Amino acid sequence: MCSFNPGAIKALALDLDGTILQSGAVLGKRTVLTLRRAMDRGLRVILCTGRSPESAEKYRALINAQGPMIYFNGAMAADMPGGSIVNTVFLSNEIVAFCAETALGLKVYFQSYFSRKSDFLRAALFSCGSGPEAELYRAHTGSLAQPADMGIFPEDPQYAGCLKGMFITGTEQMDEIRSRLLRRFGESVSITKSSPLFLEVLAQGVSKGSALSLIMERLGLKPEEVIAFGDEENDLPMFKAALHSAAPANAVPAVLSAAEFTVGSCDDEGVAAFLEKEILR
Repeated sequence: MCSFNPGAIKALALDLDGTILQSGAVLGKRTVLTLRRAMDRGLRVILCTGRSPESAEKYRALINAQGPMIYFNGAMAADMPGGSIVNTVFLSNEIVAFCAETALGLKVYFQSYFSRKSDFLRAALFSCGSGPEAELYRAHTGSLAQPADMGIFPEDPQYAGCLKGMFITGTEQMDEIRSRLLRRFGESVSITKSSPLFLEVLAQGVSKGSALSLIMERLGLKPEEVIAFGDEENDLPMFKAALHSAAPANAVPAVLSAAEFTVGSCDDEGVAAFLEKEILR
């Protein structure tokens, strides 16, 4: 790895939850002002989130970030605020059906996002049955899943395809789910953890890193010109796409080990403090 040159940084790849969002999914005033200042200095802000465009939009609008953003852990990239789609990668109906079957067998909660042909940015969220997990997810993101038969909805002509699936459950069941998916589909599926309770299922090769690499190529950005910030397993691929990386103190151990820098916790607005000290000085 080459030495860190703050003056060479042209773009910030930023995870939302657990990284720049404080507890309660709040974007702090210091972070808003610092990111606006960064953009005034010519830096590009690329939000890289597992959230849907609808769920992430209020944060993008607060800082007035413009250009390509990454959603659904890399399954969608879109130019904002206009909303033109840069790229989408769909999960096969076979994998969605297998996830639903697995969820029913293990008695765990599963939900999936389907892209509407009429409006790609407004994905529909469906679940296998209902339960407290649906309310937990709504409290976290503002999105509430509608119970549906996963074997039928993927075939509905109004939907372009499934962007991602998500199990909401504990670690032991996550390990079993991951094992079953890998035995059945091998490298044809991407599996990642986005929070202690969220296990996400994506199409082969899809990650925040794959989407960030696509955007960097599109914008003519070199790896040494980008620094990525993240706190969870799903952020690790970003650390490979960008040459530089930073994790808040609240990040999981694997991310802290992989990051070039450790910054203050998300609740302390550590990313903003790092940017002020190291890049915007």
